[in-house]
Amino acid sequence: MNEAASRRIWLCADDYGISPGVNRSIRHLIAQGRLNATSVMVVGPAAGREEIGKLQQAVTERQARGNRCAVGLHVTLTAPFRPLTMHFRPADGGMFLPLPAMLRRGLARQLDAEIIRSEISIQLAAFAELFNRAPEFMDGHQHAQLFPVVRDAFLAAAGEHAPGAWVRQGGRHLPLARRLTAPKALLLDTLSHQFRKRAARANIAFNTAFAGAYDFSRQPDFGALMRQFLDGLPDGGLVMCHPGFVDETLESLDPLTHQREREHTYLAGDDFPALLAAKRVTLE
Repeated sequence: MNEAASRRIWLCADDYGISPGVNRSIRHLIAQGRLNATSVMVVGPAAGREEIGKLQQAVTERQARGNRCAVGLHVTLTAPFRPLTMHFRPADGGMFLPLPAMLRRGLARQLDAEIIRSEISIQLAAFAELFNRAPEFMDGHQHAQLFPVVRDAFLAAAGEHAPGAWVRQGGRHLPLARRLTAPKALLLDTLSHQFRKRAARANIAFNTAFAGAYDFSRQPDFGALMRQFLDGLPDGGLVMCHPGFVDETLESLDPLTHQREREHTYLAGDDFPALLAAKRVTLE
């Protein structure tokens, strides 16, 4: 695409509510104008009213300066988190199944769409209780919203309880040769194809393209990755990110720890706005 043309994209920080350190990082970046979206994990241990109030204040203060930040629901259906519905299945020791098991069950069509829809509906209700409104958008922890069976339940719940919300798809807007170099992102491309078709049939809007998936275990240079994410991303595309400060709560729940601090450092620094300007990208 012609990168001389200006583009407005979404830069979305996932996992608000997973820990106080992650929450603090996201609020700091919102205040700086370095994010224009975050999705809230209502099943997280740091998604109580005080932490939600701090997020609402950060968003309101940013809006007062003429910029908005969308707040969405981060639907969570994988371990080590626990469902809000009493009889959710499949479960393991009262928790959701781990990601690999949940994906396998989805691919084998061994999930119950009504049970999953009920859980998503309850998470939507929890969001509405905290914010006094429906989410502006919906996405999924570990991309579970894209899994077979789950995607139908996810879109049905969105249409019923958040009819004005858009949803996140995970497909990239890149030539095939570039897409083949990243196995994780290629899987998201494949899963997102059917997700987009179903969302379009349901008249539910979604982001034009997606970027942000990478191998967290390799601890790569996030600035170099961000440059790659923005290359070819069209207007209306979305970059997922996971900034945060490490604390004991995060360490107990998620293997993605210190890479979150590297993401925060880059997004809060001077190089990031310079890159946006060079690429003619705006976050509104």
